[in-house]
Amino acid sequence: MLSLVRAVVFMALLGAGLSPALAEQSAPIQVTSGVKYEYLARWDVDRLNTILKTDTPAFAGIAVSFTPARNAVRLYRISYDSVIPEMGNKPTVASGLLAVPDTDGTSFPTVSYQHGTVYGRHEVPSFAEESPETQLMIAQFAGQGYMVIGADYFGLGNSTEHEGYMVKGSHQQATYDLLMASRAVVANMKLSSDKLFLAGWSQGGFVTMAFLEKLEAAGVKVDGAATASAPVDVYALMQGFLVYPRKIDAAWLNSIMILSSFAYENYYGVPGLARSLLTDAYYDIAKKAYDREPFNPADITTDLHKLIRPEYFDARYFANSAFGRLIGSAQSYRWVIASPVRNYYGETDEAITIGVGRMAMTYAQSMGSGNQNVEAVSTGPTTHRGTFVTAVPHWKTWFDGK
Repeated sequence: MLSLVRAVVFMALLGAGLSPALAEQSAPIQVTSGVKYEYLARWDVDRLNTILKTDTPAFAGIAVSFTPARNAVRLYRISYDSVIPEMGNKPTVASGLLAVPDTDGTSFPTVSYQHGTVYGRHEVPSFAEESPETQLMIAQFAGQGYMVIGADYFGLGNSTEHEGYMVKGSHQQATYDLLMASRAVVANMKLSSDKLFLAGWSQGGFVTMAFLEKLEAAGVKVDGAATASAPVDVYALMQGFLVYPRKIDAAWLNSIMILSSFAYENYYGVPGLARSLLTDAYYDIAKKAYDREPFNPADITTDLHKLIRPEYFDARYFANSAFGRLIGSAQSYRWVIASPVRNYYGETDEAITIGVGRMAMTYAQSMGSGNQNVEAVSTGPTTHRGTFVTAVPHWKTWFDGK
């Protein structure tokens, strides 16, 4: 995510098992024909604890108790080949983070972290200096003996694609291929991992559940998957914005409409899709926001009735529109989930409703006597960011017990 100040402004308006020589080599190391990695930095224990004690409370606006870091961490960027499913498996190159505990051990559990909505191409895991949420995951998990990986998603990080915002298949591919690439890198480092956990916040909660679906289909064991503020059904989320708005709905929710409309136009090959949703008055400036071109955020309205064409506020029209039909497929909970899952939700989250936060559990437990693998957990009266930072130490405790 953005730094606290930039996020408030933009979103409101757009809303050591390896040798020192190997660890500190700055030139990229080729592992396979499609995978390479490069050393980025070493964060010491003091820096990690500053993230936990000072930076994260500033980011979230609340104080949370975290487990102090006990070891330094080395950060690497992985570049790996992937494909874009929605474009006929078009070849692409993506990037992601690998954070390795700087200790004497050679085997560490792995947490794959899926990041939330960002507004800059480099506010992603492999550019951790620009990603407060990634910094928290590094400090709380990698600083406690976990390896942390995180895909930058297509169109972000070092990717040259358009952003695939909430495009399910591409999110699944980017995260799956990073996991496979990270395993090759870890083996090259003479390290190993015996457990795999998934975690994600906001958009990353959706991606985490979609990733879990792909991993289960591929027979890859997942020891636990945890989310915070996960929009597991984007169609239900958007219908709420348009038809059943809440008084606490965030002004920056317009960014979800903007980013997804252009992403779906590009990835699903539907020319004019974004223009069919957005009003003429705001189309050009919205496109600049999606393309990460210079623009004045104050020029984008926070009023959805000015940004979105009036017919989309009719639930039947929305459901039958090209955009609505595509959004209808953006769900990540409607399968028989076999892995242990915990979905954390906030009761005063300005973006994700209680209903959406509990949706995966409700669906799973509606099956006969109930699929008990999915549990929804309240973090109390927390905001969107507050839900995330409150959930993280609970993720840690849960993963530690696995």
